[in-house]
Amino acid sequence: MTKYIVDLLSDTHNRHNHCQCEGGDILIHAGDVSGHGDLKEIVPFLDWFASQDYSHKILVPGNHDFAFESHPDILSKLCKARGIILLNDSGITIDGIKIWGSPVQPWFHDWAFNRQRGEEIKKHWDLIPKDTEILITHGPPAGILDMTTTAAGDPRGPVGCLDLIDKIEKTDVKLHVFGHIHEARGITAKGQVTYVNASFLDRTYYPQAKRPIRAIREVCQDGSIVYLAEE
Repeated sequence: MTKYIVDLLSDTHNRHNHCQCEGGDILIHAGDVSGHGDLKEIVPFLDWFASQDYSHKILVPGNHDFAFESHPDILSKLCKARGIILLNDSGITIDGIKIWGSPVQPWFHDWAFNRQRGEEIKKHWDLIPKDTEILITHGPPAGILDMTTTAAGDPRGPVGCLDLIDKIEKTDVKLHVFGHIHEARGITAKGQVTYVNASFLDRTYYPQAKRPIRAIREVCQDGSIVYLAEE
């Protein structure tokens, strides 16, 4: 196996039906599937997500997805019944690919999975195994696709997590997918890591894409692994 298709989504906020998923090996959603985080919003998303034509579907909740934090046992059962892999400070190995997911992000208006910067959030990042290949978090790392803007589109400031980028630089992560900051959607590379902000909706909650961002996993002749991502 030299090529592997991993499609990346985040921040669909109940507008998942506007997304055209083309199928592949893994479909990843990095959180904010809902608007207010109740079951009447989340269950229709789970039904849609489970129906997509991928061998594996992986979900990490976001700060809008309150029920995943308030009723984790119920949501775990709902995902399991649909064949969805739910990651919450946990990992899984698929076809030899080690994947880790966490929904926590720096504190923002007392939403779900908020943690204070510093020691409180760092203890979550400390759980990420060094040999992780794909990392999924809801929020971005500091300085990478994390710039917020004003309503007029002017830069307002970066909001990513410094402790997260520090941790990533100490791991073998090759692909990091996240969302949370809608206006910072995009792809960039730094060192060995391909970073993808896969936010589906823009700052005004309007779809800014037709399909997920696609990442192709390639094993090079020297045995190294790279992810080539494109919109």
